Amino acid sequence: MAASQTVVRFEPRGAALEIFRDKASSEILMSGAAGTGKSVAALMLVHLACLENPGMRALLARKTHASLTASTLVTFRSKVAAEALAAGLLKFYGGSAQEPASFRYKNGSVVVVGGLDRPSRLLSTEYDVVFIDEAIEVTEEDLDTIVTRLRNGRWSRQLLLMATNPGAPTHHLKKRVDAGRCRILYSKHEDNPRMHDGTDWTQYGREYLARLDTLTGARYQRMRNGLWVSSEGIIYEGFDPAIHVIDRFDTPQGATWWVTVDFGFNHPFVAQIWWEDGDGRLYLFKEIFKTGVLVEDHARQLKSALEQLKIRPRAVICDHDAEDRATLERHLGMGTRPAKKTVSDGIQAVQSRLRVQGDGKPRLFILRDAPVKRDQSLVDASRPASTEEEFPSYVWAVKPGGIVKEEPLKEMDDGMDAMRYMVAEKDLVGTVRYRSFGR
Repeated sequence: MAASQTVVRFEPRGAALEIFRDKASSEILMSGAAGTGKSVAALMLVHLACLENPGMRALLARKTHASLTASTLVTFRSKVAAEALAAGLLKFYGGSAQEPASFRYKNGSVVVVGGLDRPSRLLSTEYDVVFIDEAIEVTEEDLDTIVTRLRNGRWSRQLLLMATNPGAPTHHLKKRVDAGRCRILYSKHEDNPRMHDGTDWTQYGREYLARLDTLTGARYQRMRNGLWVSSEGIIYEGFDPAIHVIDRFDTPQGATWWVTVDFGFNHPFVAQIWWEDGDGRLYLFKEIFKTGVLVEDHARQLKSALEQLKIRPRAVICDHDAEDRATLERHLGMGTRPAKKTVSDGIQAVQSRLRVQGDGKPRLFILRDAPVKRDQSLVDASRPASTEEEFPSYVWAVKPGGIVKEEPLKEMDDGMDAMRYMVAEKDLVGTVRYRSFGR
């Protein structure tokens, strides 16, 4: 690239190539299975446009600032802009009270970065292109607001570019496409040079696809095959991220807090910190959701999280494993008590709490940034890395012959179990039980 005197190597294929060829669409959704290179292609388009067009303004966003920092910005730095950063063609600015964080190019172009959970500074200016990663997380209102900011006029096109793994065909993104408001491009694993060399699968590609092939049901169809399909036999049909997943807020003093724990090592260990408001609604405020870590180390992290929140829970409600409970109590410095683990009535109690009540609100919420830290091994395997992400995969088990059982499939249910313990404690136990923090 003569204008910048640096070399940017990129081999676009399939949908990745088409976003560079399309000069007419004002909205493009790159949809495809996990690992097809959607984000890299979109970020490369933004980066090259900024190098070639002085004074451009772009926005890189996800629903939350934390998720953007942990994933999209890592990809941008390491796989897209590494050469240009090394050559000094752009520098990162950490932001201030007046300006959001951004990458500033020597030619005057700017790439603003941030989460839509902090929209005021991000959306107070104008852009030529906005890229939203994991767009399935954002609301229709988010998109309609962003479209009004695409009017900077320093590029030949004004573009809303999105990338996502598929979801249910009833999702507002798919409806946006079906209504003709947005062009959809389907990316395939063969489009990603890291996965496929143009002739055959690479070693990395074979290993990655083998992990995806362990998925089942709708998650397999979405993450392996890139299809917009509904979950068959989904248990919590009433769960709607647009209703039940909310932004973080300040809780009042003297609030009631709870902790629930579902033990695991190869499967995720889940520790959920719940806040109960004055009307008895439950909010999943923070959670540890991680594999391959000892209970004593989880206990230390949970203790640190409670100390940071400056809270002491009313009770720590646990799965029944006696040895793990004893270890948790010893390192947490608090007593625990066994959860009510009956499944059928517990599921019904959760379903009831998810239902929107007469005041227009459900009785159970999840904070958008609840995970303390995402487990990268789960992300890489395209498995749920939080309680929120388990909802679409929590389905009824099926007998041979396709007969649906009256019990959940025991896969990807660790956050679901811990959540059920919390709801059962409030709605099914039926008697007041006093906590004890001693052994």
